[in-house]
Amino acid sequence: MANQENTSRIDAAADAAYMRLALEEARAAADAGEVPIGAVVVHEPVDRGTRRPIAEPRVIARAHNLRETTRDPAGHAELLALREAARVLDAWRLTDCTVYVTLEPCIMCAGLMHQARVSRCVYGAPDQKAGALGTLYSVHADERLNHQFAVTPGVLRDECVGMLRDFFASRRKKK
Repeated sequence: MANQENTSRIDAAADAAYMRLALEEARAAADAGEVPIGAVVVHEPVDRGTRRPIAEPRVIARAHNLRETTRDPAGHAELLALREAARVLDAWRLTDCTVYVTLEPCIMCAGLMHQARVSRCVYGAPDQKAGALGTLYSVHADERLNHQFAVTPGVLRDECVGMLRDFFASRRKKK
């Protein structure tokens, strides 16, 4: 189940639309001098018995990296967005939620998604140095854990990669 893509009712066009919101957050991060990573959490409630939708999907949280601003090593976009989603839903279990993030989550953020019981993660750019949802590790699909979740990689990949590439190129020019 965890390895199957597009297990959610949300289609590819909706995935791209939500990823564009995550890219808006990434731009806000870059404007603040942060690494441009953005995240959005979409709540898509379903009936537990029938697995049919009981409400329209809606964005319940948005965030971008704040590590430099807050001097917090845990100031990752995904972590901040998941905290806000838990506050909005007044629950730590985010079982009907999809996380959209511009860069493949690291081990910490993938672990948090596991702990929060998210349904799915959609990401744009793979992370060759720290990716934990298929590139270096597969936290989402580890059957030794008590929860697995679906992953859809590569949504708006070129835009996500381009934003990161441009950000780091401009930083190197300043040195």
